[in-house]
Amino acid sequence: MLVYSVRRLGQMIPALLGIILITFILSRVLPGDPAVMLAGEQATPDVIEKIRQDMGLDKPLYSQFIDYLGMLARGDLGDAYHTGHSVASDFASRFPATVELTLFSILIAILVAIPVGIIAATRKESVIDHISRVFSLIGACVPIFWLGLILIYIFYSKLGWAPPPMGRISGDLNPPTDITGLYVLDSLLSADFVALKSSIIHLLLPAICLSTGTMAIVARMTRSSMLEVIGQDFIRTARAKGLRESIVICKHALINALIPTLTVLGLQFGYLLGGAVITETIFSWPGVGGYITDSILAADYAPIQAFTLVSAVLYCLINLAVDLIYGLVDPRIRYE
Repeated sequence: MLVYSVRRLGQMIPALLGIILITFILSRVLPGDPAVMLAGEQATPDVIEKIRQDMGLDKPLYSQFIDYLGMLARGDLGDAYHTGHSVASDFASRFPATVELTLFSILIAILVAIPVGIIAATRKESVIDHISRVFSLIGACVPIFWLGLILIYIFYSKLGWAPPPMGRISGDLNPPTDITGLYVLDSLLSADFVALKSSIIHLLLPAICLSTGTMAIVARMTRSSMLEVIGQDFIRTARAKGLRESIVICKHALINALIPTLTVLGLQFGYLLGGAVITETIFSWPGVGGYITDSILAADYAPIQAFTLVSAVLYCLINLAVDLIYGLVDPRIRYE
């Protein structure tokens, strides 16, 4: 397994280099001039040109790319000109909020979608099966931005059940002691149950919005995998031995059906990171999403490139972890 992991990590390098190159080129063709954004519309051409020189934008494109690779080799993600801080420091303060939202969304998708998929498969063509398929289809088609606005309108504006869609905790409360940057986990570790309740309430609505598409896809994949496994000979043999149906489904069928479901969950992690940008903007969540949106509007290249690179690295690592988990789920799998 160690040799396999090292080989997979080596295979990530060409892919990441390609992502770095594509992101670098695409960021340069964005409309707007960072020097003009930084200097202001009333700045003179001489001032703008001086800023362009300071930012290195007067160099040829290939020279800028070589300089950027050198920065990455030193572990420098660059500076965000629209905030006046380094991208690394901005990420350090904002990324925990995005990670918390993404992890909570995955947790909701797992807790809801897998049981729904199992029930739909074991009760094929029943009313429950048809309802789950309809909701899965709707969940996979509904745009995140539209769903987020609908959730805010219903649960905050009309019913008053949800808090204002601003921030990670109520404005009259102090954040929990900073240990990991994840408010829910930090509240538990510091036994601050008032902050825990407020952070969960603020997290619930954006996490549900973000997880809807993933829930739909995971539920459909679980149902499809369960139907395929249930029809195999070893399931009929287990039932013929007189095993309880719950043991047949949970111990024998589900373990084998989880392999394609794990693949989908790994792929959905990248989707959730990308979707978090939209969700965070709608719910004013202080994560990387709003930061990247502001960077795009300011034509600030460094944060956009850094976010794409970090997302790609996490996406590759998650998929590697999923492949390694296969060996725990099915001992018959051998890594070569």
